Formats: sequence, structure tokens, C-alpha cells
Amino acid sequence: MAPHPENRRLDALVGHWRTAGRTVSGPAAAISGTDHYEWLAGEHFLVHRADVVMGGEPVAVLELIGPYDPATGTYPMRAFDNQGAFTTMTASVDADGVWTFAGPAERATLTLAADGSAMAAAWERTEDGSAWEPWMDMTFTRES
Repeated sequence: MAPHPENRRLDALVGHWRTAGRTVSGPAAAISGTDHYEWLAGEHFLVHRADVVMGGEPVAVLELIGPYDPATGTYPMRAFDNQGAFTTMTASVDADGVWTFAGPAERATLTLAADGSAMAAAWERTEDGSAWEPWMDMTFTRES
């Protein structure tokens, strides 16, 4: 079975990225490390691995993105981290190539540079599901 043609939009994320940023809520915490995106064989799922240090604490995340769901126009996302947390979100991309990742307690807007060399993300989170607060500002620089 061939992957849905909309999965090709995820190609923009494929590669190794140098990650930097900071939290913007509560005490400021620096974030640095790497993110890596690669296709799982068959190209139905994009595998995302994040390995960062956030405020001096190591954070490791394994995430699967996809496959594209034509009924909702989104890509399901499932993430697992080294703290034992599991998160489910959806990703969508607009006509300008701006990605939105959304879950019940956190969301982000990810913008890629026109040449694909960098991306920037603004993360928000909520305690009550309605009042969203800024959480993290991130930048990603393509290494390969």
C-alpha cells in the first residue's frame, strides 16, 4: 500500500536539526540539543527524535507523525518521553507551509524558512483547555 500523497509535505521536516530556545513562562530555562526526522520504511510514518537539555534537565522524545488522515486533513502525532509521558496531538499545514501542532494541553506554530535551512516554533500550553499561555520559543537550524 502506497502512502497518501499528502505525506510528502512532511519531507520538509526530514533531516538533522540543531535546536535552541528558551521557556517564556515561569523561570526562563535555556533549551539546546538536536532534533532528527526520518521516514520509517514505507513512508507512512515520520519518526521524530528530540534529544535536548531544558533548564539543565535532559529531555528525550520519540514521536511518530502520520499517516495523513484525509477525513480530518491532519497528521496524527504520538509522542513518548523519558519522563514516562505520552502525548497525542495532530499536525496540519496551511497553504503557506506553516505547520500547527495541537493537543489538549499544548500547541505550536512552526514556520520553515523559504530555503528550508531553518524553522521557528512558538509553543503555548493551557491548564484549563481555554486560556493559552506562551510556553517556549524555539529555533531549529538544519545540519543535514
